[in-house]
Amino acid sequence: MTSTIDLNMVNAYIPGRADVGAETAATIARRDRLLGPAYRLMYERPLHIVKGEGAWLIDSDGRRFLDIYNNVTSLGHCHPRVVEAIARQAATLQTNTRYLHDTILELAERLLATVPGTDLAHLMLTCTGSEANDLAYRIAKVRTGGTGIIVTETAYHGFTDAVSQFSPSLGVTVDLGAHVRLVPAPRAYHADGADLAERFTRDVEAAVADLKRHGIKPAMLIVDSLFTSDGILPDPAGFLQGAVAAIKAAGGLFVADEVQPGFGRTGVDMWGFRRHGVAPDIVTMGKPMGNGQPIAGLLVTQDAVAQFGRESRYFNTFAGNTVSCAAAVAVLDTIEEEGLIAHAGKTGTALREGIAALAQRHEAIGDVRGVGMFVGVEIVSDRTTRAPHRALTSRVVNLLRDKGILLSACAMGHNVLKIRPPLVLNDEQVNMVVQALDEAFAEAMID
Repeated sequence: MTSTIDLNMVNAYIPGRADVGAETAATIARRDRLLGPAYRLMYERPLHIVKGEGAWLIDSDGRRFLDIYNNVTSLGHCHPRVVEAIARQAATLQTNTRYLHDTILELAERLLATVPGTDLAHLMLTCTGSEANDLAYRIAKVRTGGTGIIVTETAYHGFTDAVSQFSPSLGVTVDLGAHVRLVPAPRAYHADGADLAERFTRDVEAAVADLKRHGIKPAMLIVDSLFTSDGILPDPAGFLQGAVAAIKAAGGLFVADEVQPGFGRTGVDMWGFRRHGVAPDIVTMGKPMGNGQPIAGLLVTQDAVAQFGRESRYFNTFAGNTVSCAAAVAVLDTIEEEGLIAHAGKTGTALREGIAALAQRHEAIGDVRGVGMFVGVEIVSDRTTRAPHRALTSRVVNLLRDKGILLSACAMGHNVLKIRPPLVLNDEQVNMVVQALDEAFAEAMID
């Protein structure tokens, strides 16, 4: 098990590697006994978190950690408006979609209003992003008559049986489906000036051809519109257009996975796919939708879902319940009334520029990229070859943890710092992050 953990998580807890103290060791042992062997803990010295507020997490000793990784609570931990909406609705009624209630309809109207100029017409709700992508695949299979899926080489789309088969970032121990084709991620830093739009289109076309060559009809191309697990690859805006045209020409659907990029994180629009000027058949959503309350779902065109709706009965007892819908409406209210999309753009730019300036002092910083409240920092052993430096990345992540800054890593080389703060991050906190990164790189190189 240890080798598997080490392979799949650059910042995992591995028993015996670091002194965690007697109390933490006892809690870990209790957890292992009760929860079994499949769960993982982050950081060489795991955290015991007991409270959250805003951008902060607080451990059992009262120490505060700035959380710039967990975008589930994208408005910050325990946002008062969302907490109040959940408590009020829980004290009034919690029921499911087999009864009429107005909150789910308000939520649908407001979400659909965020995608003007598209044919997206309906909202369907799930409990998790994994379920949303599972449902998207079910719809795509019915609409196209195909089963083939195209994803990027280090994509993550979820944990259900069907979705794990097209989530290659889960690692080599989780088998991909025979109906799945991988295409290289659009990595501008490693493209040597190539036209990324042309290259990505060509790769999708080749994947379509290979599926057909093996008697598999394409069902969908699904991408996280910021290519998060591939290393946070947002640019150039618009490069997705040719690939989307290619899958549609082959009779498949385009699914925009907005579980991580959605709900204002780009600082430009509500959704990441809007930067590319493409029209998805399905948009899947998750994590930030209820700011921690388990609610997710998808927006879908009438054309895509019509046959599925006639032939299949969709029901999910918990999805769309009144309490979760009230939380999601409160999230939308907060984003709008606090101007959080514009704030994410302004503050995210300051964060990205502050980190980019560190590259002048730290040769290991090969590239800094991102958009809005999403920043990737690629750590390399050599700026000429741009070779990944996984060991240094792990060291920096764990040093930052010790300095009270929480983040993680992603990409095929496990060498890109994955920074996705809550949308409410402020200027003082930006400065804290930049200073801590500066110190961590300096200390890591000495070690």
